[in-house]
Amino acid sequence: MAADYRARRRDLDPEGVEAAIDEAPTEPMRRDEADDGGRDRLGIHIGWEILLLLAVAAIAFLLYRLDPAGLRRPALDGLLISGAAIGLLTLGAGLTIRAGVPNLALGPVALAAALHFAENGDEGLVKAAVPALIIAAAGGLLVALFVIVLHVPGWAATLGAAMGVVVYDQLRTAPVVVQGDYDPSNQAFYLFGGFALLAVIGGALGTVTPIRRLVGRLRPAGDPALRRGAGAALPVIAALVLSSVFAVGAGILMAAQSAGPIVPGTGLEWTGIAIGAALLAGTSAYGRRGGIFGTLLSVAGITLFLDYANRRDLDISLFAIAGCTIGAGLIVSRLVETYGRPLPVPAVGEDWNAAASVGTTWSPDMPETWATSATPPATAAGRWDEGPWGSAR
Repeated sequence: MAADYRARRRDLDPEGVEAAIDEAPTEPMRRDEADDGGRDRLGIHIGWEILLLLAVAAIAFLLYRLDPAGLRRPALDGLLISGAAIGLLTLGAGLTIRAGVPNLALGPVALAAALHFAENGDEGLVKAAVPALIIAAAGGLLVALFVIVLHVPGWAATLGAAMGVVVYDQLRTAPVVVQGDYDPSNQAFYLFGGFALLAVIGGALGTVTPIRRLVGRLRPAGDPALRRGAGAALPVIAALVLSSVFAVGAGILMAAQSAGPIVPGTGLEWTGIAIGAALLAGTSAYGRRGGIFGTLLSVAGITLFLDYANRRDLDISLFAIAGCTIGAGLIVSRLVETYGRPLPVPAVGEDWNAAASVGTTWSPDMPETWATSATPPATAAGRWDEGPWGSAR
């Protein structure tokens, strides 16, 4: 029977295509062969950022109609500081998502920094901030090494780190009154401008293909448990360390402008808002892909909405806002992945329209006469194979 089977297969496959396919090496494809090579179409990002700009303008108009003084100093200073704090968290979230290691500890770290600054602010800004920055950077480095050495998902490692920071946050049994007299209002424009500059420069650098591919080297492709090589270590370390430092800066700004004491909690609501804002900005949940102005626009929109909701006494939970933002961001992420890929280019001499018209699933590895003919070639029996080999073709 085996001989009859091979003879029938030779009759049905006179060109030897299937035999060549069977004998082809089955080694796994390299990472740069498994995906689209890091090439992206930026049109979807530009279109989405235009919609974000219109949304920000609409929220700003509603806020101005409600209270014109809300967009003038001194209220504007508080709005800019809030935007800078949320922006730093969003920068950290966007950077780690692009690197494939979303940092879920951003909110708890920011709350821990706020509590630390509230307790030690009377010693001066530098003395209160430097220890927090060092501890956060060391923690980010430790988590990064954990992710790299064991090659485990970044979200799982940072979630474990977040739980540890939450324990530190909840050691306080009562709200902490902010010590010291540091007031960032005088630097409000510089603080928000610094965030905006970082956001735009980071987004612009992310459009450079080699940089984007390097940062997103941990993006899932094939088996996600396979190691991505030593080249993925540097982006992971840099992303987690910088995001932790950004979270500390955000926490200090939150505490410095707070009119009341800092209430202990989990801080996870700020993690949700940061990740939601990053996704809403056009950063892909799978990593690597992202826009240029999206982070700046999404942070501006969320900051304006929070101020508008506060002035309207809407009393919306931050967790609810975070959940809605993440949901909308995931929809945007799907659009980015769908329309951000490069268009497929058929090989020269292949008539794909003819193939589609006759309902034949030809592939580029078939002979050129098969690809360019309008009808399938006949077999030795005078008809196209209707057996399992025909369906395989």
